[in-house]
Amino acid sequence: MVNKKASDASRLIRPSMLVALGAVLLAAGFVYDLLFAGIPYQDPTPEMAARYDRHGAIATVIYWCGAVAFLGGIIAAIFRSLFRRHAVGD
Repeated sequence: MVNKKASDASRLIRPSMLVALGAVLLAAGFVYDLLFAGIPYQDPTPEMAARYDRHGAIATVIYWCGAVAFLGGIIAAIFRSLFRRHAVGD
């Protein structure tokens, strides 16, 4: 009986941890974009434009990873609550 409660608690924590990880990754992508890509130059040299594009692409990947983790955690929490309510109602 004690093990069942422990496993139920760990099931509730996982989707919320995924949502938190997604929020952290979104914030990290924003900070990375702000610090490394920054505001584009007015008349950049080709090297400066390439550097800006590279860091902007890295920030975009971090944003997408954060968005996928965040939405995945929310969807997992919704499915978990739907299946739990369905099982309790039977």
